[in-house]
Amino acid sequence: MVDDALPGERTQPLRPRDPLTLGDYKLVGRLGEGGMGTVYLARTAGGVLVAVKMVRADLAHDDEFRRRFRSEVNRARQVPPFCTAEVIDADPDHEHPYLVVEYVDGPTLAEVVEERGPLTSANLHGVAIGVATALTAIHGAGVIHRDLKPRNVLLAPGSPKVIDFGIARAMEATSANTRTDQMVGTVAYMAPERFSSEPDTPITPAADVFAWASVVAYAGTGHTPFYADSPPAMAARILTQPPRLDGLTGPLRDLVGHALEKDPANRPSSRELLDLLISGKERPAATAAAFADQPALRAAAVEAQAVTGLASTPPAEAAAENVPTLDIPPGMVGYDENSIITVPISAAPEPTLTGPQSREPGRRWALPVLVAFLIIAVVAGAVMLALSQAHRGDAEAGTGPQDVPFPSTAPWISDPLLQEAYWKAKAQPGEGECLFAAGRGLVARRDRSGTYKCKGPLDEFPGDVRVEATVRLSTPASCATFWFRNDGSLGYQVRVCESNVYFGVHRSNEVSVNRTMPLSGTPIALDSPTRITLVVRGNVLQVLRDGVQVGASPLEDKEIVDGRVVLGVYNEREAPVNGPYEVAFTDVKIWKL
Repeated sequence: MVDDALPGERTQPLRPRDPLTLGDYKLVGRLGEGGMGTVYLARTAGGVLVAVKMVRADLAHDDEFRRRFRSEVNRARQVPPFCTAEVIDADPDHEHPYLVVEYVDGPTLAEVVEERGPLTSANLHGVAIGVATALTAIHGAGVIHRDLKPRNVLLAPGSPKVIDFGIARAMEATSANTRTDQMVGTVAYMAPERFSSEPDTPITPAADVFAWASVVAYAGTGHTPFYADSPPAMAARILTQPPRLDGLTGPLRDLVGHALEKDPANRPSSRELLDLLISGKERPAATAAAFADQPALRAAAVEAQAVTGLASTPPAEAAAENVPTLDIPPGMVGYDENSIITVPISAAPEPTLTGPQSREPGRRWALPVLVAFLIIAVVAGAVMLALSQAHRGDAEAGTGPQDVPFPSTAPWISDPLLQEAYWKAKAQPGEGECLFAAGRGLVARRDRSGTYKCKGPLDEFPGDVRVEATVRLSTPASCATFWFRNDGSLGYQVRVCESNVYFGVHRSNEVSVNRTMPLSGTPIALDSPTRITLVVRGNVLQVLRDGVQVGASPLEDKEIVDGRVVLGVYNEREAPVNGPYEVAFTDVKIWKL
């Protein structure tokens, strides 16, 4: 009899509406959900574990999607398994189309960085080589990934593995799924040409190379090279600004900068990336350690180079102490303070560039990029106009929308809240409880109205902090609650409810409301994940929902200076005495500003 115990902490039980089988595969658990559908852990008839991605219902009924899905899967199956999760099977004609790939039992790169901070030098070099190896294999088979990001890089024993390659195009080109204002991908890792307003702008492997550089920068620094507080702001930086690579050093920094060139024609190919990484020594010890600890990575890199048919320096030499330094041809890396000259939008039809960025191949899409930037500016302006009603009185009070700082350092505390770590389970009969529930994170609940705080870290934070967490409101009139500058009996409190955010002071057993911030006609749906950010700087609090500011308030209590950050549950104002009131938190991060 096959053991159906679920391997690893990241596998969740099946839900009541999940199928039990797909084709010949027995589903035994959930691995996650993505833009295309749900990913299940499954077993073959022989008992081998595989990952099965079942397509979303709205895509399953689209004939154009099925056609493209079939075509892209056939191409993806030609990709050799060099640092990639091998495509094993697919059934585009099933009632619920699905894709079967190799099961990789390891965390994503995003999870590792979120939980532990930036990678060490040797691990970073190994990830850079592994992802470059995967792209060399993918591009060699005529496939473009289109959605390379840290959550699509699995850190498996032996070597990193890239997943979900080649499938994004099936979604992106489906008329029922993609409108003219949508595209498949994660903005932080998208190349400038992805934002072009020209419908025929080609997407080439160079877009994946740009994403490779963004992934490596994230792995080495804890943030993406164009990080900002909203997707429009991020897109604008990608289009117009040089990358921020503080935290990367030496030739690897230069190579990442080269791969982030605005003009796709100026970027190296994935094969050139691989050759430069293997034939050079960004740091001798890091290069040697990357291969010494991961012989499978070394073998995959060699095979990927052999398949593409170009000469290269054998990895055995790369690991030796006398390997030459990683050598990028002069003039190929063009990022310094003078790389991009900013001109007023009204002054010229296209940006004026200097240095390597001014090469002629890039000028064929410079105007579309500017048009895209203008579109983004209009969208951002519309958002700000919509918010202006809520903030009309803020300017007079000196607490209106301001620059929201995003620290360049890794969080002081980062906890996915999937199990006990910084936060602990706690129960007080008659009061409330905090527990960890599979697939939901840290759940805080009370059967009656009132506050209940979860047991968390005892770290005392300075007055200025940034706090982020994803919250879910599980029952009506429930409010996810944050305390900051809290010393147990006194502190500030932010209560995030369905239709309002309340800010006030929690003093002993009394909670005052200093400011109500309405959610502008877009309430938080029950059990819908919402990212909440608190920025506490000086005497001002800013509250953001999914990257958009919903309100600000002065911090005027002279007794409240610094203290702990606490999570818990409260209820809406004038809610009935009897609940239950329940919320859930995941992926909390706290920075010192």
